[in-house]
Amino acid sequence: MENLVSPDPKFWAGKRVLVTGHTGFKGAWLALWLSRLNAKVFGISLPAPTEPSLFADAGLAKLVDTTYCDIRDGAAVRAAFERIQPEIVLHLAAQSLVLPSYREPVETFATNVMGTVHVLDAVNATASVRSVVIVTTDKCYENREWLWAYREDDALGGYDPYSSSKACAELVTSAWRRSFCGPKATHQVGLASARAGNVFGGGDWAVNRLIPDCMRAIIADLPIGIRNPSATRPWQHVLNPLAGYMALAERLWDEPAAYGEAWNFGPREDDIKPVSAIVARITKIWGDGARWELIPSDAPHEAGLLKVDASKARTRLGWQPMLHLEAGLDWTCDWYKRYAAGENVARMTEHQITDFERLLLDASRS
Repeated sequence: MENLVSPDPKFWAGKRVLVTGHTGFKGAWLALWLSRLNAKVFGISLPAPTEPSLFADAGLAKLVDTTYCDIRDGAAVRAAFERIQPEIVLHLAAQSLVLPSYREPVETFATNVMGTVHVLDAVNATASVRSVVIVTTDKCYENREWLWAYREDDALGGYDPYSSSKACAELVTSAWRRSFCGPKATHQVGLASARAGNVFGGGDWAVNRLIPDCMRAIIADLPIGIRNPSATRPWQHVLNPLAGYMALAERLWDEPAAYGEAWNFGPREDDIKPVSAIVARITKIWGDGARWELIPSDAPHEAGLLKVDASKARTRLGWQPMLHLEAGLDWTCDWYKRYAAGENVARMTEHQITDFERLLLDASRS
């Protein structure tokens, strides 16, 4: 198996990289990492969806050439691509939460399906683009609540509007690749999709997401309210899948046909834990009276057990989830403690990226 080292600085330096959704949690981490690699980073997004936000607190407005627009506006997306002339596109913009998708299903499908169509249409019209990664979710699979992990060729589906819309985005990506990215295409583009879910890390302030809900409660000296402690999820720190997305983008640049397909990025089997285990770990790490309590819930259906098989990414990309669950939670609690103490957000986030790069480099030498 090939060993995955840190993203290649020589590859990324000077590349014109467009990140959609860069004002969100994952997008902000990715934009900051790319900036550290001396890429020319551009962003298309709505304003930051939360207050506070990692995008604002890390000063990314000064590092990223940002076009504020809605990806549901196809003309605006095309105009942004025409101005930016990106070489690499990492599409993260989405309505990314299950519970809001029940309240706003039309917006969810419009953003996650037609937004992806608009991005891919702009790719077609932009000759500079060579590498495209469409980020979806592990929830794109038809969840049969079984014990086995889903592979990339398993059936797509989705119980709720969010999951279903992401399955649709996968179908759109597959159809686009076969229709417009083959050997007879006007310009060769490597197009892949990436599936990862239940990602956590410092700087996530989304509502109705476990780790941010925990951190808000602890910082406010309130008990953490848990609706379903037995729900089991495949948890992973944000830097794990981001490293996979970047490795995939690098491979697509030179070998679009070989890597233009769907890819799972999931944690180790023993990092698939119930909510109760995650909360117990967080309260233990934090100390200072951190606690949780069971609260009643009338929330709509959410998936039970769902895990993905990432063996293809491990075998063919050399990717592995280097930051395991307990260490990832340690890093995350440390980030929020430092945030609460008023430390510099950009500096402490970059420090964690540097530490993660060191983990990757050490693994490549072992």
